[in-house]
Amino acid sequence: MRRSIVHEGAGNLKYEIREIVTVAREIRALGQPITWENIGDPIEKGEDIAPWIRDILRGLVDETPSWGYCDTAGVPETRAFLADIVNRREGGAQITPDDLIFFNGIGDAVARVYGQLKREARILGPSPAYSTHSSAEAAHSGYNHVTYDLDPYNGWLPNVEDIRNKVKYNDSIAGILILSPDNPTGVVWPREILDEIVKIAQEHDLFLIADEIYSHIVFPGQPHMHMSQWVQDVPGIAMRGISKEYPWPGGRCGWIEILNRGKDDNFGTFADSLLAAKRLEVCSTTLPQMSIPRVFGDARYPLHLARRARMFSDRADQAVAAFRGCDAVIVNKPGGAFYLTVMFKEGVLNNKQTLPIADSVVRERIEELVKNVSDDKRFVYYLMGATGIVVVPLTGFYCAHPGFRVTLLETDDAKRAWIFKTLRESIDQYLAG
Repeated sequence: MRRSIVHEGAGNLKYEIREIVTVAREIRALGQPITWENIGDPIEKGEDIAPWIRDILRGLVDETPSWGYCDTAGVPETRAFLADIVNRREGGAQITPDDLIFFNGIGDAVARVYGQLKREARILGPSPAYSTHSSAEAAHSGYNHVTYDLDPYNGWLPNVEDIRNKVKYNDSIAGILILSPDNPTGVVWPREILDEIVKIAQEHDLFLIADEIYSHIVFPGQPHMHMSQWVQDVPGIAMRGISKEYPWPGGRCGWIEILNRGKDDNFGTFADSLLAAKRLEVCSTTLPQMSIPRVFGDARYPLHLARRARMFSDRADQAVAAFRGCDAVIVNKPGGAFYLTVMFKEGVLNNKQTLPIADSVVRERIEELVKNVSDDKRFVYYLMGATGIVVVPLTGFYCAHPGFRVTLLETDDAKRAWIFKTLRESIDQYLAG
């Protein structure tokens, strides 16, 4: 073309969690049965929706307003309901319904928030990084994502000094991203670290983003705080949704809560631009929004959340136990969400190791695929070819540490035990090769 039409950041639009599906489907077509452990979809892994939540959704289908457009920012009654929840948190920031904007899932919200930023304004995010955030941040700027380290030798907690130095010596950084519970590591940040992040933001006049999609899947004994409770006077954006906690990932219903909008004029203008951009789309899906006051407000909902948190905590214990005694990896029990990160220690992987693959056609294709890939992706591909288990390489999460992420979502107890046992045995066999 006479002019290039490709955005400078187009090459950064990578999503390993989904991209590996293409490879897995090819291997499945060659005859290898596949066990999907790559994506956080509870429905795909067999979780049933609570009957009472189903009943609420059925009833909404019969209500005519659920079929129409709603206000651009979202259903007014739902925004008022959620604002009231925020405002009832002790000592937290106060908002109005106008500080909430609904999107078609958190992924849509992420794209809009980064997309409306000035190109030179960077958001510092964690590494390992959740691909939706890292890709969107890199794509908006046209440069590699800027990151701070989560320390695998300290339970994947963030290295605060690394954050402080990155901010101090890079004045393009305008904000800091926090995921707690984190994806892919499941780490839950304690209050003292959050307070340190607030101090850094105050000192350098930054805003904060907190992805809280897993905020209601926090394991027993772990700290549990929403952004509004710790952000103090710093401008912030909390991202929430129902995909993981109803769970209803196909509902594509997420929202942002804009905190301390009035504390900074520039931030306030940016927040206004998010709503202005949303008007071009008209609105997000109405029915899921209408369900929120009825589901969240039901007396059974806290029990529903507590049951699922215990369930995933128990599964995490099972997964960690499967890797006990495996000196080649670091496995920290997550504090929330429904993932487990397995990190290979430095130097244990190389590009000569293999797993036996019985089917010669599958083996030949895997051997083609592993040419010129990272060491952990090589393991992941051989694992897929030999066992059919599909996990995500840790380097696919914008991370220098080799490893992989597996979910805790399998509902069949026997199959889940087989998955964890097979992963452990495959590591031992791979490293012995």
